Amino acid sequence: MATFLYRLGRAAFRRRGRVVLIWLAVLLAIGGVASTVTGEVEEEFALPGTETQQAFELLDEAFPDSSAEAVTSRVVFGAPEGETLSDPANRAVIDEVLGMLDGADGVVDIADPFEHDTINEDETVAYATVDYNVTWADITAEMRDQLFAALDAGRDAGLVVEASGEVAYGEADFGHGEIIGIAVAAVVLLITFGSMIAAGLPLVTALLGVGIGMMGIAALSVTLGLSETTGILAMMIGLAVGIDYALFIASRYRSELTKGLEPEEAAGRAVGTAGSAVVFAGLTVIIALAGLAVVNVPILTRMGMAAAATVAVAVLVALTLVPAALGFVGKRIFGRRVRKANADRGGVPTTIPATFSRSGRENFGSRWARGVLRRPVPVLAACVALLGILALPVTDMRLGMGDEGTQPEETTQRQAYDMLSEGFGPGFNGPLLLVLDARDADDPEAAAERAADRVSELEGVVAVTPATFNEAGDIARMVAFPSSGPSDRETADLVAELRGEVAPVVAEETGAQVLVSGQTAVESDFTKVLDDALVPYLALVVGLAFVLLMLVFRSLLVPLKAALGFLLSVLAALGAVVAVFQWGWGASLLGVAETGPIVSMMPIFLIGVIFGLAMDYEVFLVTRMREAYVHGEDPQQAVVSGFDLNARVVTAAAIIMISVFFGFITAGDMMVKAIGFGLAIAILLDAFVVRMTLVPAVMGLLGRRAWWLPAWLDRILPNVDVEGASLEKHLRGSGTPTGALPPGAGGPPAPEREPEPVG
Repeated sequence: MATFLYRLGRAAFRRRGRVVLIWLAVLLAIGGVASTVTGEVEEEFALPGTETQQAFELLDEAFPDSSAEAVTSRVVFGAPEGETLSDPANRAVIDEVLGMLDGADGVVDIADPFEHDTINEDETVAYATVDYNVTWADITAEMRDQLFAALDAGRDAGLVVEASGEVAYGEADFGHGEIIGIAVAAVVLLITFGSMIAAGLPLVTALLGVGIGMMGIAALSVTLGLSETTGILAMMIGLAVGIDYALFIASRYRSELTKGLEPEEAAGRAVGTAGSAVVFAGLTVIIALAGLAVVNVPILTRMGMAAAATVAVAVLVALTLVPAALGFVGKRIFGRRVRKANADRGGVPTTIPATFSRSGRENFGSRWARGVLRRPVPVLAACVALLGILALPVTDMRLGMGDEGTQPEETTQRQAYDMLSEGFGPGFNGPLLLVLDARDADDPEAAAERAADRVSELEGVVAVTPATFNEAGDIARMVAFPSSGPSDRETADLVAELRGEVAPVVAEETGAQVLVSGQTAVESDFTKVLDDALVPYLALVVGLAFVLLMLVFRSLLVPLKAALGFLLSVLAALGAVVAVFQWGWGASLLGVAETGPIVSMMPIFLIGVIFGLAMDYEVFLVTRMREAYVHGEDPQQAVVSGFDLNARVVTAAAIIMISVFFGFITAGDMMVKAIGFGLAIAILLDAFVVRMTLVPAVMGLLGRRAWWLPAWLDRILPNVDVEGASLEKHLRGSGTPTGALPPGAGGPPAPEREPEPVG
């Protein structure tokens, strides 16, 4: 592989103009397709194989005229203190508010609270249901303005008037995380390279790759049902890895130039060596993201596949567009001051600028590695203890789907939610939908009455609405209102009781099947699906990645160490998410207005993404250790060499990735905010605690055993040649110099600071 990538890098460098034009043409072509896409994105939430999904499908079949996608709002009225809503003056205000909505854009029906008996016993709280003939994607600013104008009219007349539902929400706020991340990345790259041109190269190439990925998602959004949230998450991950991959290849290019190689040769060797690490690091991320398909939740599968495709584009960009861009940059990868100081060498220094101090002492990475290797046991114990303490909140993690009760207190949705809970009970905001399949019942209506009676007898049920049958008269729907809130443990227990005790009794007595759905039921089913899929998912992803890392490192213990380090990182990151978003520790500092259960799909999505990204730094850091070890260094010195050459770049890459993820904490969407925070904390812990501290401690304790591989396994495993042995043979066979100065450059040859790398 190293030889192939070496040739690919040289070809891209030589034909840089053509490569850039091809990538621009791809961007324009995909962008052109995306601009022609019309239609609505169907963000259907499905849980195949669950009772909830079975109930949804049965309702769609029995009531085809009812659009489950059409939006509905509730306008909630509260009487002034000491008054009732039935007072003539207050009733006139309600009529005025509903009159303003009658005929508003998209409104097809309004259920008056006095005609439909949606007023509480004290007549202090009532609600009107407003039905629209549009979906979420069709909601306009005019619709929101008309709704809020009606609310303001009621408030001005003395009533408390709030609204819930999709129309009451503003447009989705995903913040400006990409701008914050790019700004911080630019500063870090400028410090790392000391050159504006060099700093801009990873940014420009990464942005082009992300642009292609985002355009592709937009082009397929309607066909595959890719939501805006899916695109945001793909951009978050694609931008982070795109900058990192370009940074590693550009850094290796600089390193090769200091050995006296011509720019084209340096670009080829950079792609042949660092590019190999990019390929395998990218593969681990792609495996982790694509592996989300085994969870069998379509929305999670789409998120994973979209993000995996964006990462694949980032890898291709790094292997082709980055060396092409290096062809335009040439020796300007070094800053002007460095080039001027080394004019006798054609502007190329003998060592990487800022890697060593002026006195020639080791850099911080080398000193850090030697310090860890001197006390590996205490360092290892401290790392494990720190991560273990951070992971403790995971034991109290509660999962949920999120509702209007988790919105900030000042929003109209939250206030409407609280008013309904106060006026009608906490269970009113989380009703349970009961679907009665009476196709095998002798008397469907009698079966419905019997089911309603059985449900009403339960202690946690406040009321059950009469059954509504379809035209055929064999399928009905009912609504049961629990006495507890939608996210309460008691409601989840009630769902289990309805399914496990009531439904079997009704089926035995009447022949009718009762299916339970609704928000709490969906949460229960979703949590069960994720719990059931977690072990197979981890087995698949960790298993494939273990094999991949075993091929890369020719070792059993290094991949095992990498997997265990990932588990520590992900548990600690999830613990931090629980502490902030569920417990509320420091929530106000991050703009988290309301705490609550963690979104159900977030933990497994975080696990997939964190695993892939954690393996990035494992591959980049340990491949240089492997390279040094293969070329003759003892295990301890190989660890130091790996840090000497890569610690600075890994640190810069981690800071960039953390900045990109932290930038998305500005999003108003709680799921995007929580994922951005979780990923940022995970990379912070994994890069600096696990990879930069725990890894050298473990490698120091293992010594040569770290690179042990049974002889029989070594024979049957294909040699992917990440350390570049085949490339070394190819270069020596072709007579290519391994590090001489370019002709006419003058000056002494670059001093060797490590055994000569193969590329």
